[in-house]
Amino acid sequence: MFRFPDSPLFKVARAEDIILPPSPWFVVLTLVVAFIANLMPLSGWALALRPDFFAVVLLYWAIHQPRWIGIGVAWLCGLLTDVVEANLFGQHALAYAILGFSAEYFHRRVLRFPLWQQSLHVLGLLIAAQGVVIVLRLMSGAALPSATLLLSSVTSVLLWPPLSALLQWPQRVRSLTD
Repeated sequence: MFRFPDSPLFKVARAEDIILPPSPWFVVLTLVVAFIANLMPLSGWALALRPDFFAVVLLYWAIHQPRWIGIGVAWLCGLLTDVVEANLFGQHALAYAILGFSAEYFHRRVLRFPLWQQSLHVLGLLIAAQGVVIVLRLMSGAALPSATLLLSSVTSVLLWPPLSALLQWPQRVRSLTD
């Protein structure tokens, strides 16, 4: 089983740990960095395997801070993605809004599980969002995409545990023993 190195950076919060609320600038900064990571020019298998960094970070904050990041923010992030990627306008907006709604609806349930089980929930949510994008593309007359399109959801889920540890690191209460 995978274990994080013994470093405060990779230490995942347990249910009994005290986690401070994140700074709003930190949430915005992580979303901007994830958005820029999605814009990396890739092709071939690298593009098929590239995780949807923006969706994973958006989902993380929607689960952990549902009062700040919800359906409206997810919708705006999706519109921004559609504009920048020159996609069918609204496809990512709808997919991210459904992702935001699902994260708000399931956030208490997801947070009760260990990270590997959270990853299974996240996989289901990301595949559902990917399915929305596929259906909208098919409705607009695009050809049926190959099954490699779902690889990005799998690699996104593999990103969930280290991303959770990394995004929780600045929120930890600093003690004299750390």
